[in-house]
Amino acid sequence: MEARLQKILAQWGIASRREAEEMIRDSRVQINGILAHLGQKVDPEKDAITIDGKPVPKKHRPALIYLLLHKPAGVVSTCYDPHRRTTVLDLLPKELREGSGIHPVGRLDADSTGALILTNDGGLTFGLTHPRHSISKTYRVLVKGHPPQAVLQMWRQGVMLEGRKTRAAKVQLIEGCAEQSVLEIVLQEGKNRQIRRIAQQLGYPVIKLHRTAIGSIQLQTSKEPFLDEGKYRSLKDHEIHFLQKQIMQPIKDSAELRSVSSHEMAKKEE
Repeated sequence: MEARLQKILAQWGIASRREAEEMIRDSRVQINGILAHLGQKVDPEKDAITIDGKPVPKKHRPALIYLLLHKPAGVVSTCYDPHRRTTVLDLLPKELREGSGIHPVGRLDADSTGALILTNDGGLTFGLTHPRHSISKTYRVLVKGHPPQAVLQMWRQGVMLEGRKTRAAKVQLIEGCAEQSVLEIVLQEGKNRQIRRIAQQLGYPVIKLHRTAIGSIQLQTSKEPFLDEGKYRSLKDHEIHFLQKQIMQPIKDSAELRSVSSHEMAKKEE
């Protein structure tokens, strides 16, 4: 049965749908010896699919894998990097990264550290990264200077980036002095380098950015030992169920989020 190429690659666990589209754009995928194009329909029972010259075997989908990785600084959140930088897949053993179709769900900047989910469940990845859905992400951010409450409140209510206002966020000052401050920030969207760009725009540039949690999935819990940089662990069943539940719940309308009063926001942060 025919289906769009990127959908098949995602269903087979080769890559997320977004990663599959990038692979096609980068001329890494061929169908029957001819370069593939976005939106192309193929029949996996009849057509020969190759990636980087290697045939994609016609076999059952590999066992589903769900991992939480503590990404170090300097590592890129992609499956392949044309500049030959270290990728998150390079941190995994050979038996996990080869033939399994594992890939990162979303991205963290190369300079940022912290929680990143890896999986070969293309459907889950598509759901978690689709604009219609949202999952909160918690960050510990070290910035230059000491932002006053007026600036923090401006950040909470949304800031204009590229002509569009960001969604409401939770922004809390953890500690600080005149030279630098530590903020805890909870977002429900993930625009490119969003925190860094907003902090720069408000006059308090980021020194260090670390993601501590994705929804309720944390790098460190009372029941789990601290996950060192570069290390990973398998997600627990309840964590996988949490992620699956998220893609069934559409995000709240951004206008609703922005209408939350300062008082309500403060109560939620307590």
